[in-house]
Amino acid sequence: MYLHNVNPSVKALTIVGLVFVLAFLFDPITPLIYIFWTLLITFSFGSFRKKYYIIYFLSFLLFAFGMLWSSIIFADVPNDPAEQVTILGWEVPKEDLLVAISLSLRILAFATLSLLFVFTTNMVQFILSLIQQLKLPPKLAYGILAGYRFLPMMKDEFQHIRSAHRLRGLNEAASFPAKLQQFQRFAIPLLAGAIRKAERTAVAMESKGFTGDRNRTYYRPITISKKDWIFPIIMFSMLGLLIAVSVKFGYFSWYSGQF
Repeated sequence: MYLHNVNPSVKALTIVGLVFVLAFLFDPITPLIYIFWTLLITFSFGSFRKKYYIIYFLSFLLFAFGMLWSSIIFADVPNDPAEQVTILGWEVPKEDLLVAISLSLRILAFATLSLLFVFTTNMVQFILSLIQQLKLPPKLAYGILAGYRFLPMMKDEFQHIRSAHRLRGLNEAASFPAKLQQFQRFAIPLLAGAIRKAERTAVAMESKGFTGDRNRTYYRPITISKKDWIFPIIMFSMLGLLIAVSVKFGYFSWYSGQF
């Protein structure tokens, strides 16, 4: 699928730029339409488990609803009846309601862009792209990559330790002091195992001649091709088109202290 083949650095910078522009838009229509556009691009040109995407999106949706509801509850009492809207018995100024809706929709717009990146980007290729395209120091990048690789191993090791404790008659703790003691029994072998793995990784990298030098060859070269620029062009063009349409029809609103 196309999104999985876009250069990760180009994709990341595009999303950061889009988030920056969307952060200053305060009309509810533009981010709403852009949310549907991002969802269309993600589902049309990405390959992933839709169930997991929906679960993550629903959590952001709940957060956005909380933002909307809290903004409505703590809105100022309107003075002019002509400039107010009644919602479940609350008199809310129309302007505060529009700002609350805009904030909630911007949260969802940020969420859809972030999920697009997370579900269509290989983290190993992303780290390698940061080294090769954005000149991230290799020592820092490979340290992050090693930590990322260790997380699944730590989970498996935790399961092994818990199973070993159960075989020796140590059941799950019920009280809070017992849970603290159980945490200590788990933490010490996990920490010891992590230290051993870190030492082995360091020795292996040193034996392979890794010094952190930028001038090195790569087993997986990450390049930027012409097709990679299609993604930022399409995404920014659509956002620019929406802004132009909103200006033409008079509902465009830029940030001017609406808090």
